[in-house]
Amino acid sequence: MKTALQFAALTKSLFITAAIGAVSVGCSSASSDSTEGSSALASPDLAAAQESWREAISAAPSAAEGCFEATFPSTVWVAADCVTAPKNFSKPPTIAADGINAATVGNGNDYAAESKTKISATVGTFPAVTVKTETDDGSNIYSIQLNSNFMSGTKACNGVAKCQSWSQFVYSSSETSAFIQDWLIGIGTCPSSAWNDDGQGDCYKNSAAVTVPKLAIADLSTMKMSGTATSSKDSLVFTAEGKAYSTSQADSVTNLSTAWTSSEFNIIGDGGGSAATFGKGTSIEVKVALTNGSTTAPTCESNGGTTGETNNLTAGTCKATSGTSPYIEFTEKN
Repeated sequence: MKTALQFAALTKSLFITAAIGAVSVGCSSASSDSTEGSSALASPDLAAAQESWREAISAAPSAAEGCFEATFPSTVWVAADCVTAPKNFSKPPTIAADGINAATVGNGNDYAAESKTKISATVGTFPAVTVKTETDDGSNIYSIQLNSNFMSGTKACNGVAKCQSWSQFVYSSSETSAFIQDWLIGIGTCPSSAWNDDGQGDCYKNSAAVTVPKLAIADLSTMKMSGTATSSKDSLVFTAEGKAYSTSQADSVTNLSTAWTSSEFNIIGDGGGSAATFGKGTSIEVKVALTNGSTTAPTCESNGGTTGETNNLTAGTCKATSGTSPYIEFTEKN
């Protein structure tokens, strides 16, 4: 992870050039000045600076609750209007009658980064991407999800035996929004009217959503999803190119901070057990990095996925790496 000094050095020349660009274009708004100045610097330096910025902003969600946006190169969060998240849901996996699910990624068949200590944050990225076409009817319908393990014994379950709480950090391309989806699996009766009953003894609800544009799959390598859990608040930060979006909620909804030990991250169908379908020759590298108070390499937990959505790619070998931000990494392709 790059330090603040490295980020500052890398972006110094970009600030100067952006300022020159702002003078030359006259009375544009501050946000458009930044965007136009940055766009004029189509160079490896700009790409590196934006990646450093995405890394920095993903690790620093707003201290306040609510919805926020930030625009490269600023690391200051600006309040944004929250919107109502969609009622469609990303369902848990459905296990086949023979206990064996399809070989393609999703519906439980996915790698997760498993930690021996509690996780306080996870960042998911796609470091290398070759995408032919996507998806369904070619209309860029997909979701990016960062999902926790199923958590037993949390206060959110109100003492109900066999109940498990579960948190999902979601970007929905069809709903053009990012939000946290919460589940109480097997609780039977929903705790309040704020929860939705899925008709199978499970309840789910969504945090406030932040509006995110419909993003083309061509930009996948710039998309980064982070989830953070503290004793008071859970936060989502989603970045793409030179924009960042954030929303948050109380940790007490699922008590994620008390029992988070595994993280799944991927690009898959957009809710309801659907699939994201990629053209032949697609290859996507997936990286899941943890903050867990340890430098020990996590475990590549096979069949560790917790969402029911899928894609049509097959995951290769998973590698786990130690360090200040230990991670797992694998490539999925068709």
